[in-house]
Formats: sequence, structure tokens, C-alpha cells
Amino acid sequence: MARYIFVTGGVVSSLGKGLTSASLGYLLKSQGYKVRIRKMDPYLNVDPGTMSPFQHGEVFVTDDGAETDLDLGHYERFTNISSKQTDNITTGRVYSDIIQKEREGGYLGKTVQVIPHVTNRIKEFIKKDITNEDFVICEIGGTVGDIESLPFLEAIRQFSNEHGKSKTLFIHLTLVPFLKSSDEIKTKPTQHSVKELRSIGIQPDIIICRSQQSIPLDQRKKISLFCNIPIDNVIETVDVRTIYEAPISFFNEKLDRQVLKYFKLKSKKQPNLLSWKKITKITLNTKKILNIAIIGKYVNLKDAYKSLDEALTHGGISNKIKVNLIRIESDNLKPSQIKNKLKNVSGILIPGGFGKRGTEGKISAIKYAREKKIPFLGICFGMQMAMIEFARNILKIKKAGSTELDKNCYPVIGLINEWTKDGKIIKGTDKNLGGTMRLGLYEAKLRNNSAIKNIYKSNSIKERHRHRYEVNVNLMSKFENKGLIFSGISPDNKLPEIIELKNHPWFIGVQFHPEFKSRPLNPHPLFSSFIKAAKSFNGK
Repeated sequence: MARYIFVTGGVVSSLGKGLTSASLGYLLKSQGYKVRIRKMDPYLNVDPGTMSPFQHGEVFVTDDGAETDLDLGHYERFTNISSKQTDNITTGRVYSDIIQKEREGGYLGKTVQVIPHVTNRIKEFIKKDITNEDFVICEIGGTVGDIESLPFLEAIRQFSNEHGKSKTLFIHLTLVPFLKSSDEIKTKPTQHSVKELRSIGIQPDIIICRSQQSIPLDQRKKISLFCNIPIDNVIETVDVRTIYEAPISFFNEKLDRQVLKYFKLKSKKQPNLLSWKKITKITLNTKKILNIAIIGKYVNLKDAYKSLDEALTHGGISNKIKVNLIRIESDNLKPSQIKNKLKNVSGILIPGGFGKRGTEGKISAIKYAREKKIPFLGICFGMQMAMIEFARNILKIKKAGSTELDKNCYPVIGLINEWTKDGKIIKGTDKNLGGTMRLGLYEAKLRNNSAIKNIYKSNSIKERHRHRYEVNVNLMSKFENKGLIFSGISPDNKLPEIIELKNHPWFIGVQFHPEFKSRPLNPHPLFSSFIKAAKSFNGK
């Protein structure tokens, strides 16, 4: 039977609940237990799919096509367990389900209320699609005290009462600030946060204290005393130099063993952290630095490209080199600035995105990469911009563009009319933006004697997609006659998936998002190859 671990946060947001859940998940999995990690988000959007990256960071996509919170990316990267549609829920989804059921008469005329109907729906989510998992870790988004989080906190309180303390554990992550002026660590914010949680009816079993420096024993005893938990269950997490230190740090603090002790369980095998120590050493101590330019319209917010940043770091780890990301805003990137802005970079990457803003700057950068033989990787929208650049400057189609951006252009890129998923025909639409894209894992056939097949070392691949516009396959012969090869295509030969340039050391565009499947302990081959090519360019 599954044991449920609920992770809440207090004092301030962005303390690292996602990394904490991911690290704990890895440690429990490495000790022989089956783990599942889920996220409950308190915002009213049904999912993050239509939210601006400036508001919410990247949208992480699962194999089965869920548009989810970026924390699920942390879960996957640390545990190597693929998340599902059933691993992320929002207040919007909860209310949407309840209202639909009410409209259908599912409540038999009863008054629909937060308690019990909303809390019951949340409890259903917590237990849904659980089979033989030993641990289900549920992260509750937001901060204790937020009005939006209250239904979720009430639901997990009820859940613990119904299933018993032997099957549920509450972990509370708080900030323990250091005041430089008085040279003191302050525990009062943690005490108040726990007091707020206890007023809701939840007594935390483990408190994780985020701090800039190690917390003295006296202060830990104080937290133990005022928060009513054993001293061994006051766990500190000092700011790490790289997120890959997090599993090592929590292991040293015995977080996983305290969890097993609470549930009266023993480790089935000894965790092996050598791989984490190895990649941490490479990340922190490698002297060689490689500059890679990311050109997009969300570069000022790091979380907007979180998985991409991590995947590039993973590529650097596999090549034993430190990747330094040069973030260039595409909005105001003029052709006259390109040479100066990109003079010290060894690779250029155009990420996914939507909308017209910043497109001309991206196209100018792609032209520069193509002409100067700089390694280039275009992802999703980045691949589409590469097609438009080639059509305009090599095929001399001056009005080449995307119907997403200009309905009167020569359509190199257009709305996907239909595609096949699990044997069913799905129709494309640009009317309802939420959940109408080609989402999730799809197969692509790789062309013989192509660079991409040499990278993947396979005849076909499956990668995650998130798009509603696609390259016009009818133009294939025009592009290929001029040296731009369609080296990956859908099994029905209708949807181009990968393009590459013949007479270029490394120029590849992909319609999918390979960054979602890259792991620190298993870097994605496409990013490893891209960084390797950039490394060779750097040493030219």
C-alpha cells in the first residue's frame, strides 16, 4: 500500500519545494522503492498551457501530452520517472471538473461547496492512477497563508485523518533567514509559518530549513521545541552551488532515512551517489568554458527555458566542459548588431515560442549561423524560423513566412490540418488555444546517411511535441535541391520533424522539444552532439 508524503512551503515562495520533492524521490527510489511525484497548483488556470512564460516559466510537456508545471521537469530529471497527465492538477481543473459534473446533474440537486466537493475532488486526484507505488510525494504549490492554497491544505488534512498517520507524512519547507547586521539566524519566521499550518489542523512531521549558512544546534533545538517535532526531524538545506548537489545534501542530512524511520521501513539497498558527485565535480571544477547563445523573447526570465538550460548543461557535462549561456533578447536584435553580439559564441540556439515579436531578429541570427558555419540548433519555432530564413535567402522566396504570423505570406509554415495519434485522426485548430496543439510523444523516422541518424544511432525516435504549426511538406523537393535535407519525418510521411544542412558542420532543426527528455545522469544525444560541435568550433 502506498505511503503519501505532502510537501508544503512557508515564509516565502520559490524556496525549492520542487527540488526537495525530486531529491527525496530519487533517494527513496535509489533505496529500492517505487516512487511517484505529483504537483497541486492553486492557480485558476486549467493548466499552464496558455500562460505567459513571464508569469509562470516554461510549460513542461509529458509523454502523454499534458502541459504541466515546470516542477515536473525537476521530478523527471532527478528520478528518471516519466510523469503523466494524472500527476499535475490545478484549482482551475478541479473547478472545471466539478462545474461540468454539476451541469450534468451529477450532484443530484445538492448545493455544491468547497467542503466536501472541492476537497473530495482533490483527494481523488491524490489517489488516482496509483497501483503498486510505495511512495506518492505530493507537492502543494504556493505558500502557507495564501488564500488560494486553503482547499488543498484542507484536503490533505482530511486525507491524513482518513488514511491514518501511519500512511501519511507532512514535510514543511521554510526559510530561516540570516540577518547580516546582527549576525544572527532567525527562527521566528519558521515558527510563525508552522503556527499558520497548525491553525489549519496540520502538524508537520519534518521541517526542512532553507538557509544561506549552516544552522547552529541551538537554533535547531529552538525550532524543534516551538514547532513540536523531534530534533532529528529538523533538516537543514544550505544553499547549494549547483542543483545537482541537492540529492547529496539531503542524503548527508539523512532526510530519506528519517522518512523511512517515520514509516517504520528499512532501506532495501544502499543509495549510490557517485554519479551525482561526478557530475557535480564536472559542473563546479571544469575550467574550460563554452559560450552558447540562446536567442529568444523570454531570455530575461531564466525559468522560461528551464529544461533547455538544464539540457545544455547536461551536454556540457557529457563533453566535460562548462556551458556559459549568452542570453540575447530577439525583440531588438538588428542585423547590424549580429556580428558584435555573436562574435564570441561557439553555438547558436533558437528555442520554441509563439507569436511574431522578435522573429526577424531570430531569422537574422540564423542567417549568420548558416553563413559563418557556426553550430546551430533550432527547436520547434526555431526550426520553423530556419526554414523561413533559407526560403527567403537561398530559394529567393521573399514573402516566405508562417501563417501564424502573416496570413498573406508564402506559407512555408502553416497550421497542421490533421495528424494521427494512437490510430485516431486529430484535427488542428487555431480557435481554442488551450490543449489543441500536437502534444506529447510522437515517432519520427530518420533518414539513412544523415547527421541526425548518426547522432541518435537509431532508425526511428520518439520525442515530445508542443506545436500547432508545421513545415509545408509539399516544399520538400525545393529545399532539398538547394541542400536543406528533411532528415526526419512522421511515419505517414506528412509531417517534417527534422531538417539539416548538407554543407555545414552542424546545422539542425527539430520540430519537437528534446530538452524535456534530457537528464543530468543521461544527457540527451542531440545536446551532447551540439555541444561537441560547438567545442570543436571553439577550438578552430
